[in-house]
Amino acid sequence: MKTTTDRLTVGDAMHRGVVTCDVGTPLSKVAQMMVGHRIHCVVVDSGEEQGQAPWGVVSDLDLAAAFANEQVEGAAGEIAATPAVTVGVREPLRRAAQLMTEHGVTHLVVVDPRSPRPAGVISTLDLARVVADEPGTT
Repeated sequence: MKTTTDRLTVGDAMHRGVVTCDVGTPLSKVAQMMVGHRIHCVVVDSGEEQGQAPWGVVSDLDLAAAFANEQVEGAAGEIAATPAVTVGVREPLRRAAQLMTEHGVTHLVVVDPRSPRPAGVISTLDLARVVADEPGTT
């Protein structure tokens, strides 16, 4: 029997829209963006022409590592997880979980082939929300 989680797509669970910065953005500014938007990652653009794939992702864990290593004076491009791991908006949610596990990341950039910009971000917390809402899991 299929569960609700088997029928869900990435688009059903993701956060729409993304906050971006370029590779040279100071980490203090990236941290301000996270705090101001109450998010856990910022997508790093390559600085190339519009429509290029995201270059990387700076997560809150990346900032913590920079802090621990006394590298907070750096820039987004110096600590971003690269390349950004992407997943299609119509992919099964289970595929997002597989990609996170395979690549050891907590955030995926969601792409839609109909748009040059990322459609959103999906995180391990988004997956946890789905599991928490699944009947019979508590």
